[in-house]
Amino acid sequence: MKRSFMLAIVVTLIFGLTPAWAQKKDVRLSIATGGTGGVYYPMGGGMANILSKHIAYVEATAEVTSASVDNCLLVGGGKADMAFVMADVAWDAFQGKGKFKQKFPIATLAVLYPNNMHFVTLEGKGIEKVQDLKGKRVSTGSPGSGTEVKGLRVLEAYGLDPDKDINRERLGAAESAGALKDGKIDAYIWDGGIPTASVTDLGATPGVKLKLISHGDGVPKMVEKYGPIYVKGTIPAKSYPGQDQDASIAVVWNVLICNSAMKDNVAYDVVKTLFERQPELIAVHREAAHIKLEPQVHGSPIPIHPGALKFFKEKGLKFK
Repeated sequence: MKRSFMLAIVVTLIFGLTPAWAQKKDVRLSIATGGTGGVYYPMGGGMANILSKHIAYVEATAEVTSASVDNCLLVGGGKADMAFVMADVAWDAFQGKGKFKQKFPIATLAVLYPNNMHFVTLEGKGIEKVQDLKGKRVSTGSPGSGTEVKGLRVLEAYGLDPDKDINRERLGAAESAGALKDGKIDAYIWDGGIPTASVTDLGATPGVKLKLISHGDGVPKMVEKYGPIYVKGTIPAKSYPGQDQDASIAVVWNVLICNSAMKDNVAYDVVKTLFERQPELIAVHREAAHIKLEPQVHGSPIPIHPGALKFFKEKGLKFK
């Protein structure tokens, strides 16, 4: 057996062929994700493992970040190769609007899964609707996150000024859940997949009863001001421990972006691998089950990278 193995290596060297296990990992891809309490980070880690495992020339790593806004800055500035971003933030970055002072050269690799806005509080806080947040201590998400951008737009739709009408904290998902549990805040805003681990952990905490505040009625005003990026959705009852009722919410798609300068063959191989190895990603987080071909046509407000577009057209998708 040892002699046969050595012979295989000699033959490989003679004919100039390199087996997959011996190929050099000469393309390194960093994936900007989000905080450890959300969905971006575990899914990004899963993606990094899958890409490193199945693309012979790629070594991918996932990085903790403050999420969407910072991720656009990182990718647009060439400091990260790929990133998870909410579609509304990607649209602002591409246009150079909102929190962005210039246009950034970003493109979409894939439309991922819907991002679901959570307004989280506990029974006994006296909060039944968004307007009840006035005068309360509320975390609006990490600075530079898509949660913050979208959450402030929801508050605006209900006539609340986050700088005047609430006592504002700016914490990530895990930190917000801990602060609510410890009585340091009255509610927090989080935008992510279902379930989000930190919300699940909060609901499972003995002695507390989780409550999600509906805000889907604010979507029309958000669309009127910011465009047809947002849609109404629902977090079904029992999605989290102690959640007894459906919550009407604002939804926006998440997209996986890259710098427009990414090589076409790399973009093609990344997208092809993620779709072909989707079951492995679902095993990391069930939100990956939402990654389908159909949303690729209309789910991204920014251009799709030519390498990704090639793969989608091979699958029969038609783009205008």
